[in-house]
Amino acid sequence: MPRSGWRKPESDSRLSDAVSVGVLMRVFPPGVVDEVIAECGRTRKRHRSLPARSVAYFVIGMALHADGSYEDVLALISDGVVWAGRADAPRLADKGAISHARRRLGVEPVERLFRRVAVPLALPGTPGSFLAGRRLVAIDGMCLDVADTPGNDGFFGRPGVMKGERAAFPQARVIAVAECGSHAIIDAVVGPYAVSENAAAGGLLDRLEPGMLCLADRGFHSFTAWQQASATGADLCWRVRSTLKLPVLEELPDGSWISEVFDSKTDRKHEHGARVRVIEDGREPAGPYRLITTITDPGDGPAGELAAAYAQRWQIETAFNELKTHQRGPRKVLRSGTPELVLQEIWGYLCCHYAIRTLMFDAATQAGQDPDRISFVTALRLSRRSITQQGAFSPPLSTLTAATSSPGSSATRSAS
Repeated sequence: MPRSGWRKPESDSRLSDAVSVGVLMRVFPPGVVDEVIAECGRTRKRHRSLPARSVAYFVIGMALHADGSYEDVLALISDGVVWAGRADAPRLADKGAISHARRRLGVEPVERLFRRVAVPLALPGTPGSFLAGRRLVAIDGMCLDVADTPGNDGFFGRPGVMKGERAAFPQARVIAVAECGSHAIIDAVVGPYAVSENAAAGGLLDRLEPGMLCLADRGFHSFTAWQQASATGADLCWRVRSTLKLPVLEELPDGSWISEVFDSKTDRKHEHGARVRVIEDGREPAGPYRLITTITDPGDGPAGELAAAYAQRWQIETAFNELKTHQRGPRKVLRSGTPELVLQEIWGYLCCHYAIRTLMFDAATQAGQDPDRISFVTALRLSRRSITQQGAFSPPLSTLTAATSSPGSSATRSAS
């Protein structure tokens, strides 16, 4: 039975179908969306059936309802806005009108909206989030298949495969920074596959902040990247290739040692290097691996603790899996046919993932639990279907925490 004060929209959609708009409005408030749109000069100059704000929510809604048609997603956005008591609900339109509205909005407002809202979530005491007062973050990359159109192919490029053939679809490359304790993606760059991970990561490394401890796999290490990242004041703990020369300059009591890294043999000859601490860990089945870190004092970060913290780097892999396998759908190709709309769509996916992860973090915090114990699959399903109170448009946090169970259950992190 509907509660007192609820108004039913003109369509036959159920209130539970409109929850996605509430989840988005909760994390991306209309006022913030309007500010970003105005800053980008996309404020409407005349009345339109698809206002810029609604189109922004539509772009994020596409990522929440990846299987829905344009018309279906717009209907959910429209009904959700009506249920929320907003007077500016978009009118239904066909696919051509929606595509035109997306082009009118462009990429910049959705990207800027993500950058405005996506901030670290973890609090002091959140498990797996801090080491020696430093916030653990990880950097890594992923690729997404995009629609096989001439424009996408020319802009993004595609990987090669065996015997000189090319992959079936062009690919976009996403390099991201994720907070390890919450799995929230807090920064990203999006671009063509043809741009390497190392080249694309430069913009992210410049935006690291003091108080962070950045974890990275060996593919990201170069002398230039190390210097660029450490110049921000953030601390680093990166894995390096076993072939990198790391002479022992000073042995430390915890088994680590002080060494130097160089950009070239010439720099090594002239001693123009960077001082690092080396930690060798032999717990992997494949054999020992080496980490280098800017934390040179063992009392500030013991070797064992740093090696254990490096294992948290896999949390960004989990976040990528959530976005690619569950949110987008396995082996699904992004729907946009032009480079600009592909970029817009990817930023919408990043916004959507952040919204769901914020919901999960709030649920875990209220229950006093580790965010890793909340199932992303459950949160995604509830974000699409459930609602319990007028105006909040948020899945019940108690439902999320009730989904936690003992290790090995399908409701735990292993399911996500």
